[in-house]
Amino acid sequence: MADNTVYISAEGLEKLKADLADLYKRRITVAATIEFARGLGDLSENAEYHAAKEEQAMIHAYIRDLEDKIARAALLTTSNRDLDKAFLGATVRVNNHKTGKEQVYLLVDPAEADIMSGKISTQSPVGKALLGKAVGDEATAQTPAGPMTLTVLEITY
Repeated sequence: MADNTVYISAEGLEKLKADLADLYKRRITVAATIEFARGLGDLSENAEYHAAKEEQAMIHAYIRDLEDKIARAALLTTSNRDLDKAFLGATVRVNNHKTGKEQVYLLVDPAEADIMSGKISTQSPVGKALLGKAVGDEATAQTPAGPMTLTVLEITY
């Protein structure tokens, strides 16, 4: 059986919990909108009602997804791990050979990934390529834009 644990930082877990709390509040607002729209009469041609029902379904699906991730969450620790290599939870500074620029990535579980803040999933092409690499190692990722070669400059936890 596959390990279904979601390894996540304390910050990432708190964000998931905050998102869940926001969805609980939004669910109440949408339910009120549905009740109002229901009172407008014929539901077969009531666009407001149908839009609110669709939003309600999406909110419920997202709530179930977040509840599941939180239930399977395990906080990342640095114990029992080789800190000289890039693994989940590592901040990796690399040199991109194609652009000649340095980039910094935080390797995270897909549940916590946010490319805009430098958090990349260990399931992404770049994340997979960096896993297990040490300072000085080269990693080549097969990205949609073509191969990306990186040299690991620094690893911190």
